[in-house]
Amino acid sequence: MSSFSRQSLLPTLCAVALAVPGASPAASAADDASSAWQMPEIREDPLADPRAVPGGRIRVFAGATPKSLNYFLDNNSFTAQVFGMLFESLLGGTSLSPDHAPGLARSWAVSPDGRTFTFALDPEARWSDGRPVTADDVCWTFAKIVEPESLAGAFKMELEVFGQPEALDERTVRVTARETHWRNLGAFGGMPVLPKHVFETNDFNRIHFEFPVVSGPYRLGTLRENISLELLRRPDWWAASRPSNRHLFNFDVIDFRFYGERENAFEAFRAGEIDIFPIYTARIWAQEIRGERFDKSWIVRQNVRNHSPVGFQGFAMNLRHPPYDDARVRRALAHLLDRPKLNRTLMFNQYFLHRSYYEDLYDADHPCENPEYAFDPAEAGRLLDEAGWLRDPKTGLRMKDGAPLVVRFLTRDSMTDKFLAVYREALRGAGIQLEVERKDVASWFRDMDAYNFDMTWAAWGAGLYKDPESLWSSAEAARPSGNNITGFADPRVDALIDAQRAEFDVAKRHEICRRIDRILTEACPYVLLWNADSTRLLYWNRFGVPPTVLSKYGREDGALVYWWFDPDAAEDLADAMATGRSLPRRAPEVVFDEAFSPSAPAP
Repeated sequence: MSSFSRQSLLPTLCAVALAVPGASPAASAADDASSAWQMPEIREDPLADPRAVPGGRIRVFAGATPKSLNYFLDNNSFTAQVFGMLFESLLGGTSLSPDHAPGLARSWAVSPDGRTFTFALDPEARWSDGRPVTADDVCWTFAKIVEPESLAGAFKMELEVFGQPEALDERTVRVTARETHWRNLGAFGGMPVLPKHVFETNDFNRIHFEFPVVSGPYRLGTLRENISLELLRRPDWWAASRPSNRHLFNFDVIDFRFYGERENAFEAFRAGEIDIFPIYTARIWAQEIRGERFDKSWIVRQNVRNHSPVGFQGFAMNLRHPPYDDARVRRALAHLLDRPKLNRTLMFNQYFLHRSYYEDLYDADHPCENPEYAFDPAEAGRLLDEAGWLRDPKTGLRMKDGAPLVVRFLTRDSMTDKFLAVYREALRGAGIQLEVERKDVASWFRDMDAYNFDMTWAAWGAGLYKDPESLWSSAEAARPSGNNITGFADPRVDALIDAQRAEFDVAKRHEICRRIDRILTEACPYVLLWNADSTRLLYWNRFGVPPTVLSKYGREDGALVYWWFDPDAAEDLADAMATGRSLPRRAPEVVFDEAFSPSAPAP
């Protein structure tokens, strides 16, 4: 399960803007005259490659078929990626900084008290049916998300702070927050906007796969359940002529291929049925990238290091259920996972071991001092004894109130089996039973939405700006379909979350997050696992690729924005495979800060 910065997934992320004060549009409300209007200059994206040309197809592994393509209802990385290609928000972002840039809004203003936000829509903004994007569309989208019956739980937290937006005229919308919060501009400005005239008679909770009218650079093509989904490039996209979008969104067809198991998807990639494949399995990267296709550079292998924010992954424990409501039990379970052994024997020491929920907040000036959960069965036993889970001298099982200690692990992927096998042995040695329940992806997501689990493997992305509220606020623990899947609640963390709301100094917010991180690590709602600090990428050598390969802050999804189909390279690849000759080798390691230069050679 993944979470991510909503702003970073918008198609207008690639816009590059220099924020300069501008005058409010003539049609905008006069009562906002005291506000500071921003009308950024729209410039070309410095990461876009002028060699890029539109055309062609790229086939991408997309995981299993999602339960919905409506990002408001299905908060996962794939749905976010697709939704961001179909629909835009008022604000976008820039490729080299976290600054805001024009999206559907051409300019915006913030009141002196920082609570009222006014957006002037770009007069050129159009839906794919030719109708203008209006302030009413913005107001309607907001109202549907926050209405009580809406299942857009992960979005409500950020948007419920606002009152109902007001359409000042057809192209101007104003909204006021009930409290000052550093994220308010990005939260409302980053909300994808839907066409009211298309969906106003629909049940919002049933809008899943039918999106006949869009505003973004792509529209839906053919969806074949459990097989594929096509996105088709829109030559009539209203923002295609913006300088910030030149040489971006180049593929005529983005063909997402669905596979329930990553191993099967990798075999499809090797067979040439998928074009690009990020590697998240250490064994594949270390042992299986061999043979003629790799040796002769028909398939390119590159390890890309950029500034992508670092998330975390771990075994999430549901604190709503005993015995996981006891921190001693949770710490004991963490001490029973031999992460160094798993990293050494199953992952070829390719990962760093988590000590934090916010890894990229630590450096030489801010060393991480969180407690470590080393593999320590003796300490685990002491904690379990203290929690009242005592060994039965006859069976060796940990018992309390006449019941054995059983860890029930919900999984959706057979790739977890080898890790759980090692964990099971350690748990057995401590007198704990492990029961594994495997479900398909759709069922797993339904259980997660209802918090119907005891322990599961969950992975979370991260944003440039750290916002601890959705994952760790006690108020979010009871919200259906939310991000606080563990049900974590601590008044100290709630107080720190409150303290960072009105703090606009990023360095001070980071310090608050480090304090939250220390409390989280001691409370242990997750058995923290491991992570990688780069993107390991394989792709067939038929594409044009910019010198940086990926964007500054993104991962493999940046290929869909910056890459292009190269007919000459495709012909060269076909000839090389037919004659058995090698292609020129591309750089195996790409470091963004070294590659980003106007004169840098293509990789």
